[in-house]
This record gives sequence, C-alpha cells and structure tokens, in this order.
Amino acid sequence: MPGKLSPSTAAALERHRLRFEELKGELQQIEFFCKGTVLRRMMRCGKPQCACQKDPAKRHGPYFQWTYNATGKTVTINLTPETAPLYQAAARQHRKLKAALRRLERLSATALSQRAKLIQSGSQRP
Repeated sequence: MPGKLSPSTAAALERHRLRFEELKGELQQIEFFCKGTVLRRMMRCGKPQCACQKDPAKRHGPYFQWTYNATGKTVTINLTPETAPLYQAAARQHRKLKAALRRLERLSATALSQRAKLIQSGSQRP
C-alpha cells in the first residue's frame, strides 16, 4: 500500500533521525577550533662549538610552533609557551569537529539510501 511504511522500516528511519539529532548536539559542544598541529621542538643553534650540535639532550628550547596547510602551502607560526596550550586545545577541537562531520555524513548517506529505496519502491512519496 503506497504511503505506508513497514514497522521495521519506520523504526530504522526513526533511529537514524534520532542519531542524527544526537550527532548535531555534539557539534554544539565544539569550542573555538583551528586546523593544524602544535609542535614542541628542541633546536640546534648555528654556533659550531655549542653543545647542542653534538648532544641532542642539550638542544635549545622547547619552542612551540603551530603548522597548518593553507592553499597548498604549509604555514608555520611560532607560539609562546603560554599560548601553545590554547592552540593545542583548538587543534583537538578541529579533529573532534571533523570526526563528528564524518559520522554525520555516513549516517546521512545511509538514511538517504533507505529513503531513496522507499521512494523507488513506491512505499513513500518524496
């Protein structure tokens, strides 16, 4: 009968809708974010007689750098030790955002596929 869904199909679509709403709620928990990575680096200087040239344990630092890709080029920004945690947290938020969007995309593809099958079979109107 057109327009009528089987109980199992209706339940599956409702589960998808509820999960989608739950995932959208995760997006509301995201704070300020930035793409990229914060690196902690220990550097060698240019002085040939400095101990940092021979002993990795005596390198200078730590120095913090935020790197990200912009229009195909790597951008590197030097950070202070005080601001590095701020950018590290923002980079984690960006990864969290991307993961949530991937889950939303997979769920959307599944739900759309099921709805398209229903429309093709004549069980539901668009």
